[in-house]
Amino acid sequence: MAVEGIETALVPRINVAGEVPASSLRLRELLAWRPGMASMGVTFVVVLAFLLLYDHDPHGWFSWLLTFWWSLPAAGSIIGVCGLLATRRHIAAIDQYWAEETPVVDKDQLIVVVPTIGREDTYPALERSVISYCRHFPGRFPGVRIDVVTEEGCGAAARIDALASRYPWVRVVTVPKAYTTPNGTKFKARANHYANEVRIAEGEAREDVWVLHMDDDTAVGSDTSLALARFIVEQRRTGPRTGPKHLGQGILTYPRENALNKLTWLADASRPAADFAQFSVFTGHGTPLAGLHGELLVMRASIEAEIGWDFGPKAIVEDAQWALYFSQRYPGRAGWFNGRCYGASPANVRDFVKQRDRWAWGLIGLACNRTIPLRNRAMIAYSVCAWLLSPLQHIAVILLVGACFGDLNTTPMTAAVLPLWAMNVAYAVWVYWEGLKINCRVSENTRRREWELICVLALIPFFSLLEAWGAIRGLWRFVKREENKFVVIAKPA
Repeated sequence: MAVEGIETALVPRINVAGEVPASSLRLRELLAWRPGMASMGVTFVVVLAFLLLYDHDPHGWFSWLLTFWWSLPAAGSIIGVCGLLATRRHIAAIDQYWAEETPVVDKDQLIVVVPTIGREDTYPALERSVISYCRHFPGRFPGVRIDVVTEEGCGAAARIDALASRYPWVRVVTVPKAYTTPNGTKFKARANHYANEVRIAEGEAREDVWVLHMDDDTAVGSDTSLALARFIVEQRRTGPRTGPKHLGQGILTYPRENALNKLTWLADASRPAADFAQFSVFTGHGTPLAGLHGELLVMRASIEAEIGWDFGPKAIVEDAQWALYFSQRYPGRAGWFNGRCYGASPANVRDFVKQRDRWAWGLIGLACNRTIPLRNRAMIAYSVCAWLLSPLQHIAVILLVGACFGDLNTTPMTAAVLPLWAMNVAYAVWVYWEGLKINCRVSENTRRREWELICVLALIPFFSLLEAWGAIRGLWRFVKREENKFVVIAKPA
């Protein structure tokens, strides 16, 4: 397992005093690592030179369309580049600040919440994840507790209970089948809301209690616990100018060993890079208007109790919706930290598309949710529009249209947009180039293999079609007003 490899090769276990031994130099190297920019710069220069040489007159109606289609992602690319630059500075500053001290959090309590559907095919990944929490959190968080949230009568209930009995930090929180929220919320949000109500009843909805939300297939390492401890300790040291943060988001990575399917693993290279870039620029500057993901998401229990998770029966992207409500009430009070968690890519292409289908379906509904101010959902609405129109930006589609209508001019109406086009391509290449590098660095074998790099770059057009197909399916479900479904794919062990 990848987490085992990280534990033994990178991260010696901390001692009783909570100090990381000097031999764990590679742990600091992992946390101090910053994504490079060379791939983006080289691609930008090459693509811009090609576009300038290719640009020619006369222009026509197709040039107008291309000028719009291929310029649409530019805002997202600019945001991503700004986020990358800010993240590089942030990592350098944090590494220098924490050069000597390795904190143990004894003034705050950490509660890890792990909702699971409790099926037999999801249990192996849940077991892997829970064991990692028990192995890495208690040394830095003496008051840690791990709440595995299950549904009454779930298929793997006996195995989950047996797992909890093996570790003193783990308890099972069972959601009764008859439990309903005031707004009729379903799925994972319902489970989160029940667990939240349990904590409120137990008197744990306090500022000094932090709730870490994790998915049941997402494990941690010692680097995760160290980065999380740093983030929480920092909030007690923050000066009055900015104020302490109420929420923090880390990085989701995909070790090679957790992948049953190499194709979907390569396709998911884009996700950790997005955490370093687009997500960090919003969350890292305090207001997560681009949304959040439901793993390695830590928040004060008092804030979670105030907002809750009772968003109604249509909520299937509850993490993004929670982010918008948080942004509305507590602008500037979110933070980004350089911790990693370790997930698993979908087991096959079909599950990959199903996953994107659900995300798109939920995000489209969220973008159209008039109960949230437009200024707070504008970024998600823009991202969804760019995602839905991505098939029109695909080079294969452009060539097909050209073949159908004859020799069409594919240059823009003005050469001024060529740098934007080049930047979009360069940013897309960077996302997969650096994302693959990140996923390789957290694998047992940290070397990025040549064939993996060649394949991930060559398959970018194919991956964009897979992403677009998932978005189109989600849009179709939204337009048809289908009953919302929370599709849980099988979780690799």
